[in-house]
Parts: sequence; structure tokens; C-alpha cells
Amino acid sequence: MELKIALLPGDGIGPEIIDQAVGVLNAVEAKFGHKFTYTKALVGACAIDATGNPYPDETHEICLANDVVLFGAIGDPKYDNNPTSKVRPEQGLLAMRKKLGLFANLRPIQLFASLADRSPLKKEVVDGADFVCVRELTSGMYFGEPQGRDEANTYAVDTCKYTREEIDRIVRLAFDLAGKRRGHLTVVDKANVLETSRLWREVAQGIAPEYPNIKLDYMFVDNAAMQIIRQPTYFDVVVTENMFGDILTDEASVISGSLGMLPSASIGSKVALFEPIHGSYPQAAGKNIANPMATILSAAMLLEHVGLTEEGAAVRKAVDKALTEGVVTEDLAQKGEKCYSTSEVGEYIASQI
Repeated sequence: MELKIALLPGDGIGPEIIDQAVGVLNAVEAKFGHKFTYTKALVGACAIDATGNPYPDETHEICLANDVVLFGAIGDPKYDNNPTSKVRPEQGLLAMRKKLGLFANLRPIQLFASLADRSPLKKEVVDGADFVCVRELTSGMYFGEPQGRDEANTYAVDTCKYTREEIDRIVRLAFDLAGKRRGHLTVVDKANVLETSRLWREVAQGIAPEYPNIKLDYMFVDNAAMQIIRQPTYFDVVVTENMFGDILTDEASVISGSLGMLPSASIGSKVALFEPIHGSYPQAAGKNIANPMATILSAAMLLEHVGLTEEGAAVRKAVDKALTEGVVTEDLAQKGEKCYSTSEVGEYIASQI
């Protein structure tokens, strides 16, 4: 297969982890006889520094011209809480999602057997945990208008808005995904308080008769936050709005033992994008200590998305081998164990393909 991949390393540790994912993809290319071509583009703080725009038009055109996008991370401390900054790196992330139509973010939460004792939760609680959170990505509080503060700086306002169409497409995607898994879908909302949540629930109830083989239930977001920690094995597919999904999936990262283990896919009408769910981790940038496994597993999701299931499985198997053999970065190394660098972990995984 010939596959064109847009690379958006971004900020902080982004370039380092993307380099290791590309190394693994190159190993897949060589072993399975494919041809992968890469085009790099700027996004985030580095794009602001170069062009003044966190998501330049040129980057957007490169994304559209490729089959898939592999993205690192966005964020730089120099733009955090800086009143003189009219543009922030995170605006590039929101613009990218909106312009590419990336309305569905799929975040698999799975415990690797070799990491069961690294999770802060009891092994008997997390053992067997395997679910996917489907997060709506292009609407809700992060995009709602009006947004901002009054001139006197006495109040601030954020608006949460959803259309029936936006909810319908993400809920249908979640139903379809549940049908390919264990047939259980949980809609997470706050319908006892929020009008947008009541619309979410109405839409889900209207779609449900079309999927008679799917077990459907509803859960308030505060209860869901508790149950993800109390009994994560209950869940199969979870669908929720933008902000709830952002918070719940970061919470769920403790199940795997490290935020550095969680990949994600953002699916839309134009092109699919794959990225680790962690941020740019600026404190580690350039130190060769960040965990590249979430990005490498995102590359596995990328391969599976384009139909290369055997290749994706090979990447997952190689990651599992690294975990089993203890070839891990400092976030996963136990006391007294050797810590491997970002590049050492990436090179080991590539060698196992």
C-alpha cells in the first residue's frame, strides 16, 4: 500500500515522540512491503512563532492533501496566562479539529497485563478493563458563543451549544462501534441539570430502536467519574459531549498506569487524525525522557484505520513486548529498575516489528 501521512509534531515533546512513531512505521513499511511518505507541517506555538497563526493555511492544505494525519502535541508555557498573548497554541488545536471536521474522538482505555501493578488502582479493580470513550470534538463549551468577559472584567461567560445533527452523528458512530465490540453503550450526560444534556438524551433515545441488539444505558457525568474508578470493567463504549469527554478520559488514564500509554483517533468527514492524549509536557522537552508509547499506539490505530490490521497488530505486539521486558521510560519504571530513554524505547519497539 502507498500511504501519504501528514506529520504535525507540534510543541514540547511532540517532535521526539513523533520521531519514534515514524521509526516504528518505517519498520512496518520495510517488513510488510508498503510505501509510506511523510510531509511535515507546523502547528501550535512553533507555528505562532513562525507565522503568527497556530494553525496556518499551509498546514491545513497539507492535512487535506494526505491520507491521514499523525499529530504530536500543542502547548508552550510562554503563552500560558500571558495577558499580552492574543493568540494561544491551543486555538490551533480547536481550529484544526473544526476545519478538518474531526467531530469524533475515539480514546481506547485498556490495561496492559504487564502494567497491572503500576496502576494506582487495585489490580482486581482494573483487571480486564477495556472500553472506548467516544468524545464529541467540534462543539459544546469549547466552541460556544458568546464567550469572553465584559469590559470591566467583572464576569466571564462560556456557552454550551449543541445541535440535534451534531449529537445524532456522534451517537450513531458510538452505536456502530458498540455493535463491533461487546454491544453495550453508555451515554454520559448531566440531564438532571443541563438543557444540552437533555437534548443528548432525547436524541439517543430516538436512535436506540434502530439498534435493538445494543444494550443502552444512561449515566450522569458525576456518577460516571466515580464508576470509571470504582468498576471500569462495567464499560464497553461511552459516548459524551466535548468537555465531559476531555475530563473523563484523562481520569481514565490512571487505569493503564500512565497518561503516556493512551492513544486516540479523531474521525471526521475529510481526513482522520491520530494523536496521544497527553499534552506537550514542556518540562521534558529535549531531554529524551518522554514515553513514546501512546504515539506509537496511535500509529497502530492509524494503520488499522486504513485497513492494515495485521500491521497494527504487529505494532501492538511489539509495544507489549517492550512492556513485558521492562524497556520503558521513567514514568513506567519501578523503583530500582532501569529507565530507558524515549529513543531507546522507540528503537526497541521498531526492532521487534
